[in-house]
Amino acid sequence: MLRVLVTGAAGLIGGEVCARLAARGVGVTAMVRKSREVRGNNGERVAGIKIVSGDVTHPLMGLNPAAVQADLVIHCAASLEFDAPRDELAAVNIEGTRNAVAFARATGAGFLHVSTAYVCGMREGPIAEAPVPKGTRFNNNYEESKALAEAVVARSGLPFAIARPSIVLGDHASGAIREFPSLCNVFRLLARGKVGVLPVRESATFNLVPICHVAEGIARIAEKFERAKGGYYHLVARQPIPAAELAYGVARVGHFPSPRIVDPDGFEPDSLRPAERLLLDRILATFGAYFIRNPQFDDSALRALTGLECPETDAAWLDRLIGYGIACRYLPSAHPDNASLAAA
Repeated sequence: MLRVLVTGAAGLIGGEVCARLAARGVGVTAMVRKSREVRGNNGERVAGIKIVSGDVTHPLMGLNPAAVQADLVIHCAASLEFDAPRDELAAVNIEGTRNAVAFARATGAGFLHVSTAYVCGMREGPIAEAPVPKGTRFNNNYEESKALAEAVVARSGLPFAIARPSIVLGDHASGAIREFPSLCNVFRLLARGKVGVLPVRESATFNLVPICHVAEGIARIAEKFERAKGGYYHLVARQPIPAAELAYGVARVGHFPSPRIVDPDGFEPDSLRPAERLLLDRILATFGAYFIRNPQFDDSALRALTGLECPETDAAWLDRLIGYGIACRYLPSAHPDNASLAAA
């Protein structure tokens, strides 16, 4: 029986990976830092797993290697704050990975590292499933920290594989997601009418991927680790969506406003009211670089290894995501009793 240690098991990806592996009969040890619960994307507690407390910023993650049996460490723990200071991201994403690698070495385990497809940095066009090229320029400290963490793993001497999800959103069939990532706040501000304009380049795309595809891909890489060793695997949509679709999806909902799409090169932010400009500035500080780029991620290595095809990430899926956000009151409802949500 395969035995795995999953770091970041209380997180969105880590929890769903634990749920899928446990359901297959894999021996799962779930490492958490604060929460003592591990839940799948459906919100249900994952049964049949062992939960341990640890912290990637501590040597060996604060664990006793002799007390944890693992053939493979699946390293999901990370800071996802795009605009966090470089030293804060380094402590978790780089040094934390180094501590996780040291633990895997002490236990004789292989290492499956969960990174991000956006270690491509400012590159556009075809992006191969390969190490990050030297000289890559990054859009933010988060991308840089994840690329440097990949280098730590590749130089470790351990048997390793790198899994690179793109921007993870809700389940393909239902749109459900246990916790909303930061990109969803863009939907929210547009849906509430707090921001009425979105500066995006016509050629720009977002690679949005369902959580079900990402978690299943990681689970299959883990199960096929002997074949996966040394590989880089993109967990991405086959076809990215235009970045402008964020606004178009909002506009398709009858009780939401219709945001304007403008070319960022000719956009004059001074034309906005101060409150709207402040919010838009915050959006652009985090996501502005993604509103002007068009990376095309290859996932042929993942498909060859796992046989997994990402389901279609089209406008209908985006509508299901938005519908789920409305149903769980993350996005404003059309019901008069909920008008206060839109104004909050």
